[in-house]
Amino acid sequence: MISIANFPGAVKYWHQGKFHEWSESILHPMVHALHYGTSTFEGIRAYATDRGPAVFRLSDHIDRFLVSASVLRMSPPFGKDEIMDAVRSVVRENGLRCGYIRPLMFYAYGNLGLLPKTSPAELVIGAWEWGDYLGEMADKGVSVLIVPRRRIHHTQMDMRAKLGGIYVQSAMSALEAKTRGFDEAVFLNLEGRVAEGPGENIFIVKDGVLRTNMITESILEGITRKTVLEIAADLGHPTKIAPITGEDLCGADEAFFTGTAVEITPITRVTDGSDPNAPKPERVIGKGKPGPVTCGIETEFRKAVSGKAPRYEKWLTRID
Repeated sequence: MISIANFPGAVKYWHQGKFHEWSESILHPMVHALHYGTSTFEGIRAYATDRGPAVFRLSDHIDRFLVSASVLRMSPPFGKDEIMDAVRSVVRENGLRCGYIRPLMFYAYGNLGLLPKTSPAELVIGAWEWGDYLGEMADKGVSVLIVPRRRIHHTQMDMRAKLGGIYVQSAMSALEAKTRGFDEAVFLNLEGRVAEGPGENIFIVKDGVLRTNMITESILEGITRKTVLEIAADLGHPTKIAPITGEDLCGADEAFFTGTAVEITPITRVTDGSDPNAPKPERVIGKGKPGPVTCGIETEFRKAVSGKAPRYEKWLTRID
């Protein structure tokens, strides 16, 4: 019996145009993606609003999903509108008021050579209730470890793509940080500057200026990142897209993660573990608690996703 302890609210998932009971297993163990990470996925959230559940920035997510598939030379089995309709139907079928949605496109059963010559692309979509990604206390700020392994470089991989295989590195470093007592990891890039978290972009605030970095710093340009930049500009905060050094992060007045799963989560403590042989002092960010810029953006973000900010209604796709 398959447990749904970590997937509350999950009743059915969608695969290739049909719904299946959550407990039903349908994939062969020789699926190409299971062996080589030849898959792409999206993390999407639906939020409760006064007019029922709404999916946040669904069109943007599916656009990136299809770009990622093209990087893997996949022929998607469904078009954009069909995938968007399927996402909405999954939320509806599971009776979710809010939740996390996971579309996954992968090279399926066919052959097990590195080249998926006879392995077709298949699409599966699941949804369930998922709260705070980094724990219930994350809104008070999290502690991070700068890990010694450097992020995959933008010259080595097309960083526009959200590919399953890349997340092996993310999982390894997140596990290392957790094992050592930290809430999350932070990667440096090959140049020694701050890249991103295992599944999050990073923002800092210094002297009133909000800064994040760009794709040439070896990051995935997140959709929540793009959202925050627009909200910040609307609130009148100066913004800057530029490299961030470790010293910039440790000396920031405020810092926070952004991402669909993590949403907006303050960073309040940083430990530099990039050199395994060096001392690892902990640095407190600002006053050691979420700062006013972070809190203001997070408040406006909550209004946007819950349908309480008319100017951002463009980001919501209603289920009904």
